Amino acid sequence: MGGMDIAVIAFVVLVVLVLFAGIKTVPQGYLYTVERFGRYTKTMEPGLNLIIPFIDRIGAKMNVMEQVLDVPTQEVITKDNASVSADAVAFYQVLNPAQAAYQVAHLENALLNLTMTNIRSVMGSMDLDELLSNRDAINDRLLRVVDEAANPWGIKITRVEIKDIAPPTDLVEAMARQMKAEREKRAQVLEAEGARNAQILRAEGAKQSAILEAEGQREAAYREAEARERLAEAEAKATRMVSEAIAAGDVQAINYFVAQKYTEALASIGTANNQKIVLMPMEASSLIGSLGGIGAIAREVFGDGQPPGSPRPRQSTPRTGPAANSSETTS
Repeated sequence: MGGMDIAVIAFVVLVVLVLFAGIKTVPQGYLYTVERFGRYTKTMEPGLNLIIPFIDRIGAKMNVMEQVLDVPTQEVITKDNASVSADAVAFYQVLNPAQAAYQVAHLENALLNLTMTNIRSVMGSMDLDELLSNRDAINDRLLRVVDEAANPWGIKITRVEIKDIAPPTDLVEAMARQMKAEREKRAQVLEAEGARNAQILRAEGAKQSAILEAEGQREAAYREAEARERLAEAEAKATRMVSEAIAAGDVQAINYFVAQKYTEALASIGTANNQKIVLMPMEASSLIGSLGGIGAIAREVFGDGQPPGSPRPRQSTPRTGPAANSSETTS
């Protein structure tokens, strides 16, 4: 092998080395910056890329995937001078690799200190009660402030979350006592309101019951008065009819009227609850005579079943009084 062959082999090897030096592969999720003589020139995308060997070189390898930044626990003094411990977690993503590589040194450390200082400033401007009850508001304020501060670095802060807020032990005990007292007060208030509502409902029920009872009594009195009025009208009409019959010379109407009242009086005496023995200082023949008068009236009104014009049997009217007794004794 002559010197010419060795030179050709050396040239081929040099070309291969140059080609390998100029071919760069960028993995997915990363962006590489390219520097020419120490100055940034371009950003290589994921995949196969070519650079000029010995002139260009890889500057910074930036991870453009969303990353997590764990913020350690720190002491925070609130607006009302209460000391609490708080820790957080932040999520960020590199949007501009050139700015992230050349605008700030030690990017992760810068983001960590930026988040910690803003946590102290935001939480320190709030009272303890507001701090414990408005965690979402704290997260929103932290996200807005930190994202605005990191924007010149080509960084997007996607989320900032407060993981835990721990007040001192004695403060937690005092808060527990306060919460217990507040709950007892609310329970007493609710119990008093329940008792008041129950009394109101009972009073309303009694009122409605009294109103309905009064309306029922008024309706009953109205109906009773109406019934008495109808009864009085019927009595007046009957009395008028009897009077007209008497004026017309019908003696049987008197017998019917007297017999009806006589029978009603005897029925009332006989059905009395406090009477076991009824003494009647009157002759039974009087009642029989009255009943006979009622029968005669009925035969005159409805007929006795005999053909018209036939003679009717003569009614013997029982005699009353001392004469009847004497005739019966004589016979």
